[in-house]
Amino acid sequence: MADQTTTLLILGASGDLTRRLLLPGLGTLLREETDRRVRVLGADRLELSEEDWQGRVRDSLAEAEVPEEVAEPVVRAATYLRTDLLERDQLQALLDAVDEPVVLYFALPPAVTIKVCALLEELTVPEGTRLALEKPFGDSLETARELNRQLLRVVPEGDIFRIDHFLGVNTILNLIGIRFANRLLQPIWSAEHIEKVDICYDETLALEGRAGYYDHAGALMDMIQSHLLEVLAFFAMEAPATMHAEEIRGLKAQALRATQPWGHDPAAASRRARYVAGELGDRTVPDYAAEEGVDPSRQTETLAQLTVQLDNARWAGVPFRLRSGKALGTATKQVVVTFRAPSHVPHGLTDTPDPDRLVLELKPGSVSLDLSMNAEGDPFELEQKELTAELGKARMLPYGEILGAILDGNPLLTIRGDEAEELWRIVEPVLDAWQADEVPLEEYAAGSAGPDGWV
Repeated sequence: MADQTTTLLILGASGDLTRRLLLPGLGTLLREETDRRVRVLGADRLELSEEDWQGRVRDSLAEAEVPEEVAEPVVRAATYLRTDLLERDQLQALLDAVDEPVVLYFALPPAVTIKVCALLEELTVPEGTRLALEKPFGDSLETARELNRQLLRVVPEGDIFRIDHFLGVNTILNLIGIRFANRLLQPIWSAEHIEKVDICYDETLALEGRAGYYDHAGALMDMIQSHLLEVLAFFAMEAPATMHAEEIRGLKAQALRATQPWGHDPAAASRRARYVAGELGDRTVPDYAAEEGVDPSRQTETLAQLTVQLDNARWAGVPFRLRSGKALGTATKQVVVTFRAPSHVPHGLTDTPDPDRLVLELKPGSVSLDLSMNAEGDPFELEQKELTAELGKARMLPYGEILGAILDGNPLLTIRGDEAEELWRIVEPVLDAWQADEVPLEEYAAGSAGPDGWV
C-alpha cells in the first residue's frame, strides 16, 4: 500500500452508482485498511454543496462502521466540484485542481464516458493518472476496439482499469485457491475427469425500474458477456506461476481466445426467452413487454443461455453452459462441476443415479462436494452424500476490494484490453444470430423455472 495520498476523483458523483456501490465499497475498504490515505473528490453537472457531498461520504463511512478517527479526516478532505464534464475548459480546470496521483473513476453512462475520454486526449492529464471504467466496454467488438484505442491515446494500458465487480467477489477469487492449492482437485481439473460445467446466475429480481439500461442490453450482454465469461476464464485458465496481475490476466485472455460457441454454431449453442406476467412470491410481476420504458419491438431477452467450448487440450469436448435470467422462481448463483463416471464400479455395488459434483455457491459463499458413498442399511448400495464448507465472510464489499487494488495501481481485479475484446468476439455471433431471428424468443411466466424443455 502506498504511503502517499491518492485522489479518487469520481466523475458522475451525483449518480446512483456512486451512492449505492462506490461510497459503500470505499467505506468497507477504509474500515479494513485504516492506514490507507485517500482523498475523495466528486464532480458532476448537478449543483451540490460541499456540505452535502461531505454528508454523503460521512454517511457511507458510518454505515460501513469506519472508526471515527479514520473517517473524519477523509470527510473533511472530501470536495465536490460542479463541472460539465463535456466542456473542454471545465474539464481541464477540474484536472488542474487535483493532486497526483489521481484515479479518474467514470461513474457515467457509457456514451458520456466515451466523449469524456475523447476530450481527455486533447487535454493535459496529470502524470500517472489512472482511468477506472465501468462496463459495458463498447457495444460490439469494433466499438470495444475503438474504445481501447481511444483510452491508449490518454494513458498506457497499465493505467487503465476496466471494472467488473464480479472480480471482487470473494467466492470468485476463491476459485484460484480451490483449483491450485488442493492436491485433491488440481490433477482432475481437465476434460479427462470433468464432463460438463454450468455457470448460472438466475435472479428472482425482475426489471425493478432499470428499463433505461436493461432493455438495450438484455441478459446476454448484461450478465454473460460481461460477468459469466470472466468467471469461466478464472475457472478454465492454466496454472499461473505467481499471482502477478499480468500473468493472471494473460492466462485469462488465453482461455477466452480458445472459447467458441458450442460446435462453432452460435444459433444452435444459444437460447433466449422473456418473462410474461406471473406470481413471484407474494407479488404479481407484470409482463416484461408491458413494463414502463420497454420497447417490445427490441425483442430483449430476460433469460439467456449460451453453451461454449474451449478449443484446447485441457478442455476439449467439455460443454460450459452459461445461463442468467431475471424474475425466476429460485435464485441460483453457482458454478457446478459435474465429474465423469468412474471408469469401473465393482460388480455387486448398486451404482448411484447421480454423478459426483462440485458446487461453488457464489451467493452465499460455500463449497459442496457430492460424493458416492455406502447407503445406510446396505453397504452394497451407493447413494450421494453432500460434504459442505462455508466460505469465510468477505472482508469487504466487492467494490471495496476493487477500489483498493486500483488505488494501489494493481490491475489484478480488472479486465485487460484484449480480454474486453475477446468477450465481445465470443458473443457477437450469437447477437447476430438472434437479430437474424435464427433463435426463437421463448416465454416463461415470472416466478417459474424458465421455459419448458430448458435444462
